[in-house]
Amino acid sequence: MDRRVLSVAAALVFALPAGVAAQQFGGALAVSGDQVLVGEAGNGTMSGIVWVFGRTAAGWTETGQVTVSDEIRVPDGFGRAIAARGEWLWAGAPLEGDGAGAVYVFRADGSGGWEQAARLEAPEGGGGAFGSAIAVSEDIVIVSAPGADDGRGAVFWYGRGPDGAFSPGGPVQPPTGVAASGFGAALALDGDALLVSTREDDVGRPAVFAFDRDASGLWTFGGNLEAPSLAERSGYGTSLAVRDGFALVGAPALRESGGAVFAFARGPEGWGLEARLGPLLPEPNAQFGSSIGFDGDEILIGAPGSMIGAGTLYAYRRDTNGRWSEASVLMRSPLGERSSFAGTAVLSGDHLVVGATGVDSRAGAAVVYERSGAGTWEEHGTLVNDYRGFPAIAGEEIECLEGNATIFECRDVNITAFLPIKDLGGTRATRVNDIWGWTDPDTGREIALVGRTDGTSFVDVSDPYHPRFLGDLPATEGSRHMIWRDIKVYRDHAYIVADAALEHGVQVFDLRQLRDVGDEPVTFEETYLYDGIHSAHNIVINEETGFAYAVGNSGGGETCGGGLHMIDLEDPARPVFAGCFAQEGTGRRGTGYVHDAQCVIYQGPDTEHAGKEICLGSNETAFNIADVSDKDAPIGLATIRYPNVAYAHQGWLTDDHRYFYMNDEGDEPQGLVAGTRTLVWDVTDLDDPVLAKEYIAETTATDHNLYIVGDLMYQSNYSAGFRVLDISDPENPVEIGFFDTSPYEGGASWSNYPFFESGTIAVTGTGDGLFLLKNMARPRLVP
Repeated sequence: MDRRVLSVAAALVFALPAGVAAQQFGGALAVSGDQVLVGEAGNGTMSGIVWVFGRTAAGWTETGQVTVSDEIRVPDGFGRAIAARGEWLWAGAPLEGDGAGAVYVFRADGSGGWEQAARLEAPEGGGGAFGSAIAVSEDIVIVSAPGADDGRGAVFWYGRGPDGAFSPGGPVQPPTGVAASGFGAALALDGDALLVSTREDDVGRPAVFAFDRDASGLWTFGGNLEAPSLAERSGYGTSLAVRDGFALVGAPALRESGGAVFAFARGPEGWGLEARLGPLLPEPNAQFGSSIGFDGDEILIGAPGSMIGAGTLYAYRRDTNGRWSEASVLMRSPLGERSSFAGTAVLSGDHLVVGATGVDSRAGAAVVYERSGAGTWEEHGTLVNDYRGFPAIAGEEIECLEGNATIFECRDVNITAFLPIKDLGGTRATRVNDIWGWTDPDTGREIALVGRTDGTSFVDVSDPYHPRFLGDLPATEGSRHMIWRDIKVYRDHAYIVADAALEHGVQVFDLRQLRDVGDEPVTFEETYLYDGIHSAHNIVINEETGFAYAVGNSGGGETCGGGLHMIDLEDPARPVFAGCFAQEGTGRRGTGYVHDAQCVIYQGPDTEHAGKEICLGSNETAFNIADVSDKDAPIGLATIRYPNVAYAHQGWLTDDHRYFYMNDEGDEPQGLVAGTRTLVWDVTDLDDPVLAKEYIAETTATDHNLYIVGDLMYQSNYSAGFRVLDISDPENPVEIGFFDTSPYEGGASWSNYPFFESGTIAVTGTGDGLFLLKNMARPRLVP
């Protein structure tokens, strides 16, 4: 490969800022000879990986992997930035070492594999996401550390030595007196010309600086590449490309035009703006300019947000007189809506590889094109990676000893089994969410009902050491796969809803079908589809009355303002609409939106309401209590707001119906509280409940779902995992145990089901799978 081709590769590969789509498979790309290299740094469970694909008789297939470690460890971001040159490969790991970062250097072994040759670190004091961006030319490697120097950023260069290896050359210094952040956010290199961008924040607007390498090999400042009248948050400098005195700077976040690319030419007086390019068909969120690079006399520009997020790759031509005479659509996404095609791309000779990081719910893909003899691009395959995650755990109980059970931090909670998502009928794109349970009244078998983004999994957990996946109920045909799914049970039937899922409805499934499953898992169909609503965030069931309440309804049907959509389950397999209740003035839109609720026959100390059907709702902006005994005339009893409300999310009553414990999903991330907060409501008087206590945990994780069994409260608190609290003194909860299901950044425990008589506690880890746990702080009998 000559220098010109490699400058193209560097410009196209590093088109997206680290931490955004660059984390998915296809967010970092390189071509080395007849190999395509694809980075996957977004897997939160293990060290990152670079997948190697080669051309075979069967097409482009995986031929190898480049890894640093097979261990399950804190994510290192390995593969977030990659660059290839001849027999050399560089891969950034900007999260390694608590965010200091590193770059790993590999050398081709001559048989299609790669051997690690070196590991580079920033000079002392220069670390801070080192390896976020990498650019290469014939004898130079440039590496950025945009988090260095308290976020101001740093860039370092390496030169080729006599042995062919690269050794440190020193820093590339930003201009004196410039107040900028994230120096090194993006890089582009062409021989002795280097472009470096910064990030936009409260300190200053984004900038792009040019540098030249002098005769002594040092880099000197060569001027600013300035675009006039840029709106704030333009994304200016997100992508860069440079070649032969010509530079391109992307600004994909310019919403009014759908993004832009600014073209600069270098003259005697320095760099001057020559043209502003935009998409042929402006769209507000086209993200035009997310990737840019050169192909001969043409400029290739990606717009991954165009066509409802499908994505488009444009070609622009500049004639010999400097006029932009032609513009065309080079290719549109072959992968459909929301595939984010052309957010990244890399070109080398007759190979063009285009990233599509939105594919499979943002798991990502890459499409390979080859240039024909006629000069046109022909599609030659779509590359995807395999599922990776924690290995399954089965066969024996793993005790929590000295604060750990295998890799999981814990206290007085053991793990009996773990099923990864792939063993629950999921794919590499699948995430799990809510969970409920069913105990077969005839056989006594305990079944976990696990919500997935694309359906529902049924798992027999009767033997907590050997759980068995029984089968899958796919999401309603034609619905959209989204992260929110909820399940409840009444009289041996499961009722399943999904949020923001278009025409999903309520899936009704007769759980007795699970009795007949043989040795192989079964793909089921719903018993009945209730279409009185389209999407719902949750479904609540009062098993004492036989009524269901779909809440957070949207997208069609009778939404009831997002409040209680009441459903009569007298015939469990044929639900019937029974009415609406919405407490106006609550919810973010004031329509009575209910995010989640619990409905019971009230048996608490308020004798005025004893025996009535009462629903306690977490209504985004308030805590609401309603009497729904008469479905034709439900009555709001109380609406209470509380200090630092951000998003009233979910809650559960104590067995004596005196206290209601509630979580707020927004207070922790917004910094409104010092730690994970649980609101303790005294509901002795349903017409006038009192906030008796705000329990603040030592963790700061966002709380999500909690349930109560006797005097124990079981919480799923996102990054803090599964927590056990003693509430024998109801107004003074005490944490007595935990199991951190997410020992890595970005992991989350979504929910738990603690109601099995055996004491087995089923817990979902959003990106991981199903955990079966055993509380040892206050043990219950588990066979």
